[in-house]
Amino acid sequence: MELTSLTAVSPVDGRYGRQTGPLREYFSEYALIRYRVRVEIEYFIALCELPLPQLEDFDRNRFEELRDIYRNFTVGDAAAVKEIEKVTNHDVKAVEYFIKDRFKAMDIMKWGEFVHFGLTSQDINNTSVPLSMKEALEGAYLPLLHEVLDILKNMAEEWKDIPMLAKTHGQPASPTRVGKEFKVYVVRLEEQLRQFSLLTYPAKFGGATGNMNAHKVAFPQYDWISFGNSFVASLGLKRSFPTTQIEHYDNLAAIFDCLRRINTILIDLSRDIWTYISMEYFKQKVKAGEVGSSAMPHKVNPIDFENAEGNLGMADAIYTHLSMKLPISRLQRDLTDSTVLRNVGVPIAHSMIALNSLKKGLGKLILNEHAIADDLDRNWAVVAEAIQTILRRENYPNPYETLKALTRTGSAINHEVIADFIETLDVSESVKEELRQITPSSYTGF
Repeated sequence: MELTSLTAVSPVDGRYGRQTGPLREYFSEYALIRYRVRVEIEYFIALCELPLPQLEDFDRNRFEELRDIYRNFTVGDAAAVKEIEKVTNHDVKAVEYFIKDRFKAMDIMKWGEFVHFGLTSQDINNTSVPLSMKEALEGAYLPLLHEVLDILKNMAEEWKDIPMLAKTHGQPASPTRVGKEFKVYVVRLEEQLRQFSLLTYPAKFGGATGNMNAHKVAFPQYDWISFGNSFVASLGLKRSFPTTQIEHYDNLAAIFDCLRRINTILIDLSRDIWTYISMEYFKQKVKAGEVGSSAMPHKVNPIDFENAEGNLGMADAIYTHLSMKLPISRLQRDLTDSTVLRNVGVPIAHSMIALNSLKKGLGKLILNEHAIADDLDRNWAVVAEAIQTILRRENYPNPYETLKALTRTGSAINHEVIADFIETLDVSESVKEELRQITPSSYTGF
């Protein structure tokens, strides 16, 4: 069966393929091979620039020609690597042989044995994968997250003066403002982005068991530790040292954990907006031709927030596995990380699907000020906190208990009930007037 968006096993490449398409440049098998070729080429160039004695006569003017091997890397080139892999049964060795074939074509095979010199496959994998993650997050994920964040900022500003009944434990509580509730999500996301900016993308680069044994035995006169640090830094990564054969993944796990916290905040947002829609605090713009329910024509479901919540949950489940599994490896290495690492793009894909859903859903929201105002007016009992606090200030006897008795009678508490109650209080007229000015719409704090 031909692989298409209709036959793909995963919805990431099927139903949502149009949204996740940009990630193929970072996380597809083709992309992984291209990143491996890139690291191998840049490593060879770094050895020339050191320079190793055997590479002193390599023409530096050909560096850009070498870089074109990965800059112009095609799906056909990746297929050629896969053909080599059928013989080697080793994916990174196949990349080495592919580059050596290019060296032959470029008539530079004299220096070909310095491709992958002194390295193990994990020096390439544990550099390629974090590099692809870094560039995917910076090039695709973070810009989309900032788009959603900007929408929330605009809503926080636009609705900053709209009073709204708060609901703690699902019950009417001291009023708040619509914009402030959106601002809460803004500052939560901004704090996680601040923490995310402090994280580094780690890479392992140290030979077969992390000690650069082969480098030292061949060229003991060089400071290979400094070389490794500088080379990895030139790729925008931070070298982990010392390591075993593989990256210990602790810092990569920190990235996954921070991304998971961002998603958890967005799940919280999705559920809150869903609830506000159910309370009719928000209506949704209707798009011509769309169907809310196959059976109930009147329905306009909050599907964008439900879709976001579901995909964020999928992403979080995978982020959790990645951050808990990858840092664990038997002795100097086992292969359990290898197959797991191939999935780092999956939670990013689900996160981006969710962000697109949130963008769409937030763009449909219409504030229903009438419903919000009506809800406030139905709940005058919420000003009891304000009244009892002023009575405490005035040293009025048992103010909390007095207001508790008033508001828990089971009878409706409206403006008239509160106004009549104020008149019964044994306080000065100025205090009574102060109390009369308190309404559910004005009692919103800072």
